[in-house]
Amino acid sequence: MGEIIFWTIIRVAIVIPVLWILEGYISQQLWWLVSTLSIYVVIVHPAVIHYRLFKSKNKDVLESTLCATCKNFDESAILCLLHDKHPTKIYLPCEGFDWEPKSSSVDSEDIYSG
Repeated sequence: MGEIIFWTIIRVAIVIPVLWILEGYISQQLWWLVSTLSIYVVIVHPAVIHYRLFKSKNKDVLESTLCATCKNFDESAILCLLHDKHPTKIYLPCEGFDWEPKSSSVDSEDIYSG
């Protein structure tokens, strides 16, 4: 996920100066159209495509691993926060020893408090 954000920032850093330079050479009405299209085509659309690829590539990890049900798992980065490693379908960073279930809406303390 960080790679997607990094390259989006790089594309923004390139597109903004180019659009700023083009502002003096293109009429105002056409400049707005060119800037809107270039922001979508160069920045937004590639980021959306890469995000979809990221989600599809990690779909198996999210749906069929023990890590996906652990409270130390960050779904947005596919990362074990406890071990700071990325799990895969065949690799669990803690090998299941540090697995803790995600807390439910009813905590065990509420049940015993009466």
